[in-house]
Amino acid sequence: MATKAKRTQIQLGDHILDGFMLPDGSYRLSLKQAAEMIGLKTQNASDFLRSKAIERLLGKESTDQKNLVEIDSGDQATGGSRIRALSLGAVSAYWLWQTYRGNKQALALCMALITESLERRFDKAFGIERSEFERNERLQSQLNEMWEVLKDVGEELAVGDDIRRERDYFGELLKQNGIDPYKLPEE
Repeated sequence: MATKAKRTQIQLGDHILDGFMLPDGSYRLSLKQAAEMIGLKTQNASDFLRSKAIERLLGKESTDQKNLVEIDSGDQATGGSRIRALSLGAVSAYWLWQTYRGNKQALALCMALITESLERRFDKAFGIERSEFERNERLQSQLNEMWEVLKDVGEELAVGDDIRRERDYFGELLKQNGIDPYKLPEE
């Protein structure tokens, strides 16, 4: 059963996303846009929802992630449409999980959003007011700077992941051939 939601546009730097608000006041982002923001396909986000990683990161909240959201028909002339949507906590977990897996786009986005969150608190503490336009410009600038830095760092971030993938692949290959990769050789 789909939950009705209101839709609006949310700007993150240069990106415009569809944001949804449920009747309880909680927010959602579509599975598709959560994946596209970090250069991945929707299937990747779907796989994450079925993984043990989300259960470990979010606990009980993760079981609520498979709900459909029906866009309030007042927003559309042709009637409501349904989308798969993630809570903001699940979106954050997904993006952070992707940074852990070596996704440089996700790393740049997470760093820029964390910096913006901290800047907002510091701005408030020091009485500095910024417009949303200015905040989006600063966010995009940080994304661009991070992307340049990450291009320079390049493969250094992915080497550990590549090594783990190879180890897991060869470990599985050994198991398929009846060899325990962690068993000591017999004399």
